[in-house]
Amino acid sequence: MNPFTVTDCSLIVMATGESARNLRELLDRIQRLDDYAIIYFHFWDGLLRPDFVDPEYQNDFASWAYHDLHDRRLAERLSVLNPGAFDTMEPLRERVIEIIEDRMDETGFDPRMDAENPFFFMRSQIILFDTRIALHQPVDLAQHMHQIPLGSIFYHFIDARRRTDSGRNDFTEWLWGWGDHYGPLAEEIATIDPYFKSLYELREQLADVVRTHEKRTFADG
Repeated sequence: MNPFTVTDCSLIVMATGESARNLRELLDRIQRLDDYAIIYFHFWDGLLRPDFVDPEYQNDFASWAYHDLHDRRLAERLSVLNPGAFDTMEPLRERVIEIIEDRMDETGFDPRMDAENPFFFMRSQIILFDTRIALHQPVDLAQHMHQIPLGSIFYHFIDARRRTDSGRNDFTEWLWGWGDHYGPLAEEIATIDPYFKSLYELREQLADVVRTHEKRTFADG
């Protein structure tokens, strides 16, 4: 097996030129979207953006609905969306549209009411960095997981899902290459849901899973 080369990443955030002043305009812009990287950005990239700190409303649409539209009901409906539950961004986009349309159809709701601040549609470009960390065998995961940068957690555990043919993370893919002995660990890592937690919490959970597997292997050996 080739070593697992740990890659770090950061984001260059770019404006699309599209914005929405109210819910009707937000719906129109989302319906016209042909760049799914925008949907991806507003659901996932907040984990890697230092300016996004809103543990209650994890995605940008829900956060805007609460803080700028002052619509808690809509914010809560949008906040429960887990992008990891959708195979691609298209069904996720359709679900966002459905939630907004349902809210606009409710009696007494004015979708033309302007928000306190517009919603700006953004996308990002990922920039990669060599960490000079190489894992030569699975046991190295237990030794180095806490040293792996948070940007690497994002790249290998979250962004990998749209890069790999299987839709799984890089850790799971690499571990499967080591045979059946590491199959249970690979599958347990694959079942971890990265949404609704910070990258720090995700790294801690990954470290706990790997460490538990190593202790179990040692005890069985």
